[in-house]
Amino acid sequence: MRWSTILQQCYFLSVTCLLTALEAVPIDIDKTKVKGAQPVDSAKIEPPDTGLYYDEYLKQVIDVLETDNHFREKLQKADIEEIKSGRLSKELDLVSHHVRTKLDELKRQEVGRLRMLIKAKLDSLHDTGIDYHALLKQFDHLNHMNPDKFESTDLDMLIKAATSDLENYDKTRHEEFKKYEMMKEHERREYLKTLSEEKRKEEESKFEEMKKKHENHPKVNHPGSKDQLKEVWEEADGLDPNDFDPKTFFKLHDVNNDGFLDEQELEALFTKELEKVYDPKNEEDDMVEMEEERLRMREHVMNEVDSNKDRLVTLEEFLKATEKKEFLEPDSWETLDQQQFFTEEELKEYENLISLQENELKKKAGELQKQKEELQRQHDQLEAQKLEYHQVIQQMEQKKLQQELSPSVPGGESKFKPLI
Repeated sequence: MRWSTILQQCYFLSVTCLLTALEAVPIDIDKTKVKGAQPVDSAKIEPPDTGLYYDEYLKQVIDVLETDNHFREKLQKADIEEIKSGRLSKELDLVSHHVRTKLDELKRQEVGRLRMLIKAKLDSLHDTGIDYHALLKQFDHLNHMNPDKFESTDLDMLIKAATSDLENYDKTRHEEFKKYEMMKEHERREYLKTLSEEKRKEEESKFEEMKKKHENHPKVNHPGSKDQLKEVWEEADGLDPNDFDPKTFFKLHDVNNDGFLDEQELEALFTKELEKVYDPKNEEDDMVEMEEERLRMREHVMNEVDSNKDRLVTLEEFLKATEKKEFLEPDSWETLDQQQFFTEEELKEYENLISLQENELKKKAGELQKQKEELQRQHDQLEAQKLEYHQVIQQMEQKKLQQELSPSVPGGESKFKPLI
């Protein structure tokens, strides 16, 4: 289960911290006093999708490596730098033949999948002469020089690719959210252009009214502060706020009992705060913005608490954070409605990009229309030729039939003369 837990975070990046936390002294909690408490079987918890395009391949490699006793033993003794540097990958040479065979098959399947993706992309561009070997270079999570064998180089590349991609994952999500907000504003402004002066004023008034309504919400506690955690303790867990205990809180919200609060477990703590601002039933509340708010809260807590930056919060890190002044007297938390996502210049630049893309699409659409018309012309021409050919065949068959029904005698005269 060690590798499965790692998969929920940065996969290989967090292994050592996980092993350390497993030695932590357990905290006794009477979970019968907690509202709706259910026993959790960590073996049944599926790791979430990372969003990486090689997510399934990564999971399968981890599952196979987890079955090798030698590799697991080496993993327990490795520190995080040894994992990230690739030194641990060398141990792959010592795993059992059965495991290596499975890894080879996984790699062949992944290479085949990537080739299919390349072919599909190039087919859409009407490209020919595919050089798969050259095009596989764009994928940096496996060694394309040897498509049939899983080697230590493959494990090293997979570790480094997953670590790098997951570290940039939040940044990418923020960028996508910014584009989402700019597109939303762009579409709103374009819609206003289609309205009359009177209707436009009505729409603008409605927009401002919904904006104010959204901003009118209860105070949002600072994520990770004592006030915020006590609110979860009282309202979500159903416990007496006077009995709040950080150690008990940590153990209670370590859902899979692995000794860590991972990103998903942390994000679950912010649900009560988010519900103060967002309601899916309200037209003025955008659920995409709610998820961005959740992401920001989790990032903030991780930056404040996760001292070794392994994307996991240990009990020691958690307790140390509760001793800080910021835990008892936090600054006010600015929600998304108090922030500006983009400037007018950025919006204008984005709209220019959209315009260029639309023009390119129109150009391609025009080219496709011409191709369609040319294909239709060729089709009509072939149909005309087919009809003409069919008519010629019919004429020949009729002539042949007439000849068979009208036999001639020598001299070119018919054997039968008409009666006079």
